[in-house]
Amino acid sequence: MNNKYVSRVGLCVGLTLIAAGAVAQEGDVERGQAAAASCSACHQADGSGMNVPDGESWPRLAGLDADYIAKQLHDFKAGRRENATMATFANMLNDQQIADVAAYYSQLPATQGQGGDEADETLLARGQQLAERGDWNAYIVSCQSCHGPGGRGVGDTFPGIAGQHAGYIRTQLSAWKNETRSNDPQNLMGAIAKRMSDDDIQAVSAWYAKQPASADQESAQ
Repeated sequence: MNNKYVSRVGLCVGLTLIAAGAVAQEGDVERGQAAAASCSACHQADGSGMNVPDGESWPRLAGLDADYIAKQLHDFKAGRRENATMATFANMLNDQQIADVAAYYSQLPATQGQGGDEADETLLARGQQLAERGDWNAYIVSCQSCHGPGGRGVGDTFPGIAGQHAGYIRTQLSAWKNETRSNDPQNLMGAIAKRMSDDDIQAVSAWYAKQPASADQESAQ
């Protein structure tokens, strides 16, 4: 094999590893708690968020993967994800502060979501079907295929959605469906959401809101 080619490949790999290390900054929880003070108005001091019936919903951040939270803040800051309020707050944070805030929220105990209690049994059954098995007649892949068993998330790409507020899940699925959100890999969420009816979106949102947000909560039931 050509030695120059090997050298170039080695250089590219090395630069990639260096870049990856630069992006994945280590966060400090104590600094993150201080920097997150401005976040508490919407996301609450305990990271539980808020769910206003038939109104706006702010997501629960407590217990989410730190790298996922950091990515969303960077996306708001860069305009890859659109929300005027979040863009304002994200732009107040530098890269280290973003890592610190993400680390702080990730280590908080996951709180239980709201907004699923008004759903009837038929709607919840449909939500469970979509979450656990999908609907192959409609080419809808199950949510747990990406978000993992119980919907508790997989790494920094697929967030935990179990115990998330129903209103927030519904808003995000509608945004994927209407192409007002697109900051996911390979448009996976957009492709799936477009195949879901409004009733499907409501069903899976309500079902996940009622699921235990953590394994500790599940074992306590």
